[in-house]
Amino acid sequence: MFDRNRLLAHGASRIPGLKVFPIFRLLAIAEILILANTHFQRLTAQERNRLFQLVKTSRGRKGNLSEAERKELAGLINKMEPRLFAGSAIGKVSPFPLPKRFTHGPKRDRDEQRAA
Repeated sequence: MFDRNRLLAHGASRIPGLKVFPIFRLLAIAEILILANTHFQRLTAQERNRLFQLVKTSRGRKGNLSEAERKELAGLINKMEPRLFAGSAIGKVSPFPLPKRFTHGPKRDRDEQRAA
């Protein structure tokens, strides 16, 4: 038969970076990537293309966009709910549950959203 541990160790030595990242880190990274994809999919295909176009046009500087383009970019980013994404990503790697105010904002903001 074969020695499974030796086989895994040999395979791990051939994949760069696998020895550096223990498996739980790789799983945490995978969960965060899946979460990011979920938030990114909240945009339609046209909105995603427009987002990429605006980011490419801006080249990382808001001054390269017109006021209307900045508002459009902000609207697209808000549609992906970055606060919820950040809170959920931290929640995936945190050993303790996060309070809702980190993921959904202050209570008064949540109450205003429910009323609207």
